[in-house]
Amino acid sequence: MFEKLRSVLGSISSVASQRVLSENEVSKLLWDFEIGLLESDVAQEVVAEITSKVKEEVVGLKIHRTSDSEVYLREQLVSLMKSIFSRAGQIDVIQTIKAKKEQPLVIVFLGVNGTGKTTTVAKLANLLKKAGLKVVLSCSDTHRAGAIEQLTEHARRLSIKVVSQRYGSDPAAVARDAVLYAQAHRMDVVLIDTAGRMQTSRNLMEEMAKIIRVVKPDLRIFIGDALAGNDVLSQAKEFLSFTNFDAAILTKVDADVKGGSALSIAYVTGKPIIYLGVGQTYESLVPFNADTFISIILKQEA
Repeated sequence: MFEKLRSVLGSISSVASQRVLSENEVSKLLWDFEIGLLESDVAQEVVAEITSKVKEEVVGLKIHRTSDSEVYLREQLVSLMKSIFSRAGQIDVIQTIKAKKEQPLVIVFLGVNGTGKTTTVAKLANLLKKAGLKVVLSCSDTHRAGAIEQLTEHARRLSIKVVSQRYGSDPAAVARDAVLYAQAHRMDVVLIDTAGRMQTSRNLMEEMAKIIRVVKPDLRIFIGDALAGNDVLSQAKEFLSFTNFDAAILTKVDADVKGGSALSIAYVTGKPIIYLGVGQTYESLVPFNADTFISIILKQEA
């Protein structure tokens, strides 16, 4: 008898201490978060999908009466964004190179004009060299004026071998020569710089596909400009369809970027962000940290 009474009283107490999140309350709070995500340069399609999923999961849930609904929803958003980055996985480039049984490991870099691709190649070359790896650079950008000289100068400053031909040469042939050189000299990794190309240029995209067919790279890395906003997402989609790239590096993150591009690319492509370009020096390439970016997006303290 007393057990039943205690059970009834317990149920009443539970009801009194809990409240249900209504659809109106959730919609109002999510609207504010949605605006915040858009202001952080998260793509519209990604924002809509994220907020829709959170709404499906929390409407009708019971939370403690003293709980702050905004804090609760923020926690749900953080959890969902972490899961997006988690699903995309991560690639440790240095360990991937060291783990390969047959050397060298070949990495090709791709992206549109003006993203800082060549500089990023040099930054990664510097990072790998400092890790004790033997690096060869391939100047497979045979279109842009000054591209060969630019990469050659980076190689000189870093004391790294570069393979190049004249302007107008077949980019795939240059890449193949670099791989052959690396094989003959027992090098660890080949970094292939390619011409920047607009994703709408079918001929240049086919040329990129040819480079990939010829050298069969172990890793294909998309270089995206973090300041490009939603346009970087359309670029990533197109390059993914042509090359099925493995990972992305975001450049110019030091220039007041809001973080949304990383979330958008990881969500839509399912590929990890592995490094961020945060300055002009060779050392200004840092590993991507999902927690830090989520904090920036939601304007929390890291």
